[in-house]
Amino acid sequence: MSERAAPPAPAEALAAALTAEYAAIYAYGPIGVRLSGAARTAARQAEAAHRRRRDALVLQLSTAGATVPPDRAGYALPFPITDRASALRLAVEVEERTAAHWRAALAATTGPDRDQALDALIDYSVRATRWRRTAGVDPVTVPFPGRPT
Repeated sequence: MSERAAPPAPAEALAAALTAEYAAIYAYGPIGVRLSGAARTAARQAEAAHRRRRDALVLQLSTAGATVPPDRAGYALPFPITDRASALRLAVEVEERTAAHWRAALAATTGPDRDQALDALIDYSVRATRWRRTAGVDPVTVPFPGRPT
């Protein structure tokens, strides 16, 4: 008989989502420099969305007296970003990974925190779909957004 791990406490899940937001913001730097036109504009908008969520989470956690994880100076990217195709591939991955952290927060939270997690999960899942479409990836949707494949 296997035991399932208990879901993290709400503050821990939100702190993990904050760490994912930090990493997403970092990743959009190399993504943006490899894109142009509408894709670059979309990257700027995505980075701004991650910044807004980061700022809201920092305020929320600090106001609640929870531990606010620090941002790091840099984050390891999963592969080199050398051209438009690799930038788009990373954009999809960033949104999927961040959505996964918010999916975990969804299971650990209730009330307004749960609404916040659901909004983020939907936002990042939709954005990942848009990036897949821009990249020409098929299929453009996934059956369970935020769920590891």
